Amino acid sequence: MKLIMRTEFDNLRLNDSHAFATDSNGDKQVVKIYCGEKLIAKKTTVKKSIRYFGVKEYKDYLTDE
Repeated sequence: MKLIMRTEFDNLRLNDSHAFATDSNGDKQVVKIYCGEKLIAKKTTVKKSIRYFGVKEYKDYLTDE
């Protein structure tokens, strides 16, 4: 996975055809976005640090706005 921008992550998250799951463990929170059974993006939050990641072909799943 590679770093992506927040706007790209939000585009994937707000798409109705994608599902997302949240997992928390202490100070760490992870939000994963799935298209069917395939993981396409995730957001990790550790304390105040937020990082957005996407698979290599994540741009194929973006919608036009």
